[in-house]
Amino acid sequence: MKNIRILLFLSFALSLYVSSAAERFISFDRKAPYAMRLTGTNDTVTYDINDWKGVLMAVTNLRKDLKEVTGSEYAPITVATVGKSSLAKKYVAQSKELKGKTEQYLLFADDGRLVILGSDKRGTIYGIYELSRQLGVSPWHYWADVPAEKHSEVYVKEGCYTDGEPKVRYRGIFVNDEAPCTSTWVKNTFGQYAAGTGYYEKCFELLLRLKANFMWPAMWMWSFYADDPQNSQLADDMGIIMGTSHHEPMGRNHQEWIRHRNDYGAWNYAKNPKVIDEFFRQGIERMKSTEDIITIGMRGDGDAEMDGGNNRKLMEQIIKNQRKIISQVTHKPAKETPQVWALYKEVQQYYDEGMRAPDDVIYLLCDDNWGNIRNVPTTQHKGGWGMYYHVDYVGAPRNSKWMDVTP
Repeated sequence: MKNIRILLFLSFALSLYVSSAAERFISFDRKAPYAMRLTGTNDTVTYDINDWKGVLMAVTNLRKDLKEVTGSEYAPITVATVGKSSLAKKYVAQSKELKGKTEQYLLFADDGRLVILGSDKRGTIYGIYELSRQLGVSPWHYWADVPAEKHSEVYVKEGCYTDGEPKVRYRGIFVNDEAPCTSTWVKNTFGQYAAGTGYYEKCFELLLRLKANFMWPAMWMWSFYADDPQNSQLADDMGIIMGTSHHEPMGRNHQEWIRHRNDYGAWNYAKNPKVIDEFFRQGIERMKSTEDIITIGMRGDGDAEMDGGNNRKLMEQIIKNQRKIISQVTHKPAKETPQVWALYKEVQQYYDEGMRAPDDVIYLLCDDNWGNIRNVPTTQHKGGWGMYYHVDYVGAPRNSKWMDVTP
């Protein structure tokens, strides 16, 4: 469906796979037709230092991947992003082909070099990691200890290769229920009680290798924004679009409220709107220079229904006020800042009763916590549709784990 714009999974990344890939352009057979040899040279991976920081980080990983596969990090490869790297200017025809494209790359041999040309930051990064994958480095090399393939000779086939633009605009995961398993592992691995850049860099790398671009961070005990102020900058640098979960509106982690509950008072918009609005405002101030997607709407304290039963009218007022804050802080119409309204649990009841968010807002549908989809898009919606699907669920009265949930 053309207007699906966001896709979320509730799980650690156990459910993700490479959703698309270019036609095979790497060969390990010197007898097969090929355009160039990638191994056996002293050429280095070339890039413009002024390219995106996330691209430079991916280049560093590519060098490591090359050494794992071939024993050497040297290879005649050029990496460039259209409109950002000076090296892209040489490839006029290919740059024109990428003009206006989103997250697309082209890989081709030119003058004895393999060129990875991206339409934008993530396009280039995806091209780099597609090369790594075809060399024999699994996206799961870190998380699942997958060993790299070993090849002494690597060849690039003739032609120009791409997997096109993504069909789904936002693709990613929601890491939830992180304690005690992930939180204990983070403490033992990184020496931190809460997740910092060491942990998230590994998460973001996995997402990018899988051609995802979006993440809701863990929220039981951690606060992505407050626990390590560098987390947000790292995400923006690497090219991961962050959001906050279905009950964490306006770029704020609920732990930020819980830790200061005595100062803030009740998480109740009917009784404490001024304090909550200021809390919202600070969230938008913090994220306004990033690509982050804003969750709008509101649920009750601790991922529960708001007090007072059917709060449809209150929800309508909350969204109206949130949009006003977004516009005031960003100094541009609210519609120019991506937003999502999660139709989770009782919130879908408001939608079923006729409540609607503004046309530019993504409507995020949800399963019933047991893997059963409650609703699917039946009409066109300008802002787009999405799906929030539980790979596992922890909550009353029972827990369902990924091992026994229907895929």
